[in-house]
Amino acid sequence: MSASLSTAKLPENGTIDPTQETDPAWWSRVSESKQPFLRCIFTETFDFIDHPDFHEQEFEAKLFEELPVIQEPDTSWYRPVMDVPTSTTMRQASSLLLTTEQEQTLFLRFNFCRYRVWMIKAEISEQESPSDENQANLFSWFERSEYYRHKIAKTNLALVLAMAKRARSIDMDFSDLVSEGNMALLRAVDKFDVGRGFKFSTYACRAILKAFSRSGMKHTRYRQMFPADFDPKMERSDYMERCREGHEMDCATEVLQILNKNTADLTKVEKQVIEHRFAIGEKLHKQPDASPLTLEEVGRLIGVTKERVRQIQNKALKKIRVTLEGDYLR
Repeated sequence: MSASLSTAKLPENGTIDPTQETDPAWWSRVSESKQPFLRCIFTETFDFIDHPDFHEQEFEAKLFEELPVIQEPDTSWYRPVMDVPTSTTMRQASSLLLTTEQEQTLFLRFNFCRYRVWMIKAEISEQESPSDENQANLFSWFERSEYYRHKIAKTNLALVLAMAKRARSIDMDFSDLVSEGNMALLRAVDKFDVGRGFKFSTYACRAILKAFSRSGMKHTRYRQMFPADFDPKMERSDYMERCREGHEMDCATEVLQILNKNTADLTKVEKQVIEHRFAIGEKLHKQPDASPLTLEEVGRLIGVTKERVRQIQNKALKKIRVTLEGDYLR
C-alpha cells in the first residue's frame, strides 16, 4: 500500500492573502481567541502525505477507534538539558522509542487530520458564509493535527540530543544546536512518508544533521564578519553603576567640605585623626602620595593608644554623619 506526497493548495480564491487589510465578513462570527488560528490555517499551504485509504468512508473510524491508543511520552527529562547529554539522559530518552506499527499509526493519524483540514478548507473557500458546523470541524481537525505533530516530535526528541552530541565539532553552543535540531525535527515530521517502509529516525537524523551543517556555515560566515567574541557585559546597561558612583563622589565632596569648614564642630584632635586615617583634608589633599594611616600609626603621631584613636574616630564620624544628614534634610 503506497503513499505519495500531496501539496494541498487551494484555488486562487481559496487562500487568504496575509497582506490584505480586511478579513472575510464571516470571520466576525469566530471568537477572538480562535481568529489567530483561523488566519494561520488560511494563510499557509497545508502539505500532507496522501494515502489511498484516506478516501474510504470507514477508514476514519478504523484509524481512530479500532487501532490501539498510543500513550503520551514523558519528556520531563528533556527540559533541563542544556549541556552534553549524559548516559542516564540517553537511557531515559531510549524508553520513548516506538515500534514500527505505532509509528505508522501516528503518522497516518497526523496526515489524515491535515487531509481533513485541507478538505474543509477547500469547501469553506467556495462558500460566502460557511456554517458553524464547518468552522467547528475545521478547528477540531486542525487542533488534532497539531496534537499528533507535537506528539511525534516529543517521542523523537532523543534524536536531536544524539545528533547534537555527534555535531560537537561545530563551533556553536550546545543549546543553539538543540534549538536548530528541534526545528529540523518538526519539518521532518511534516515531510516524512511512512508508506515507504522506513523508520522515521532514518529520515529525521539526516535532516537534523543537514540543519546543523547549514547553521554551522552561517555561524562561520558570521564569525568571519565579526571576529570579536560576544561580551555579555556590553549588553548590560551601566546606568545604575554610574549613578551610584556619582552619588558617592557627591557625598565625598560634601564630607570634605564639612571637614575643611569644620561645620561639624570637630575638635583639633578629632579633625587630625580623620585627616590622617582617611588621607583627606586641605593639607593632605595637596600631597598626591598621601595614604591612609592605621590606628597604631595615628596613635604614635598624636601620642595616644590605637584604642583611643578608634574611639576618637568613631565620635568624629558620628558628628560628620549628623551634619551630613542635616544638610540633606534642609
